Amino acid sequence: MAVGAQEKIVLIAGGGPVGLFSALLLGRSGVRVRVFDNNAEIQEDPRAATTHPATLEVLAEAGMVDDMTKAGLVAPIFQFWDRPSNKLIAQFDHALLKSDTDFPYVVQCEQFKTSRLLLDRLRALPNVEVYFSHTVTDVSQDTNSVTVEVESHGTKSRHRGSYLIGADGGRSVVRKQCGVDFEGFTYPERFLVLTTPFDFEKSRGFCTRTYIADPDEWCNCFKVAGDGSTGLWRTVFPTDPDSSIESIMGESAVQARLQKFFPTDTAYEVTHRNLYTTHQRVASTFRVGRVLLAGDSAHVNNSIGGMGLNGGLQDAANLADKLAHVIVNGASDGLLDLYSKQRRTVCIEFVQAQSIANKKRLETRDEATRAKNFAELSETAADPAKAREFLLGSSMISMQRRAQSITLGHDGV
Repeated sequence: MAVGAQEKIVLIAGGGPVGLFSALLLGRSGVRVRVFDNNAEIQEDPRAATTHPATLEVLAEAGMVDDMTKAGLVAPIFQFWDRPSNKLIAQFDHALLKSDTDFPYVVQCEQFKTSRLLLDRLRALPNVEVYFSHTVTDVSQDTNSVTVEVESHGTKSRHRGSYLIGADGGRSVVRKQCGVDFEGFTYPERFLVLTTPFDFEKSRGFCTRTYIADPDEWCNCFKVAGDGSTGLWRTVFPTDPDSSIESIMGESAVQARLQKFFPTDTAYEVTHRNLYTTHQRVASTFRVGRVLLAGDSAHVNNSIGGMGLNGGLQDAANLADKLAHVIVNGASDGLLDLYSKQRRTVCIEFVQAQSIANKKRLETRDEATRAKNFAELSETAADPAKAREFLLGSSMISMQRRAQSITLGHDGV
């Protein structure tokens, strides 16, 4: 597809970390970029924090890792516990990956901090524009260009570019405007996130990333840096789908839930609470002509294992590289079909499969199955070769290798 010089600009819907990272990589390649985000500024609500080794590898290319490490916490170890017995089942150390990656650890850096770091870098690029309080409401395209209608404070404007990246979240307007199916399912139970300064490492022996199995109510417990010197701990629980919001989110309910899991002599200080619906869905394609989908616009999954945002940032790196080759170097836009095939395939094979399996492992009720799961985890953790293979999957390195191996076959570019 020939693109007129006046149209060689990439439009991006969504100014979260996936949209901003896409903009940074494209901008550094010399591409003009215009980003639209419906929020007035970067949202500081607690969301994803875990950044896996495979994602640190692509972030390193943009010089992000050192600053993310300073803003977050380095977490080389994660654990699996059984709550009924209060036993540590398995512990995995990313140091086993020292020959596989320059980053044999996880960085716990809150999503909004990553976005801030990206935005700071974008401000130094004159070819990148970021517009907050601008919502993409309509998308159309023809052979040579794509056009979006954008609304800001009641005023509408139209912007034309060569390509559009939809990074506008799970409810993506871009995806819906393009008629792309969002295939999968929604869990009946909602996930409750409670954040507290209570030190679970000191009081319970947990490490920075801890997964706690329980047939009645599993829990994820992990630490983030927060804005203070002591850090914050986030706990994630499943909830009864028939329970009211008040019976879940009210102070007495919150305290009862935390005390049930982690009894203390005093009430918990809860600095943040959130209740959200959880989906396992993947777009039927990540490309429709001149429109590309990335991040939550293309795929969503449960948070156990921390693969959602990581997958989105890996989308951004893959897509930005291919788009730059098309726009700057004149490569065939068949590269964008390859983007869709690579990222959609690994999303289904790895992110969806593993995040579903992670949830099942924590919530299994059958005692024989629980015992089998625990025995396998313990045996795997105790064997360095098996533990390394397990970590290659959980760190998403295997996923990245698989993506790179995918071609378009006899129609390849």
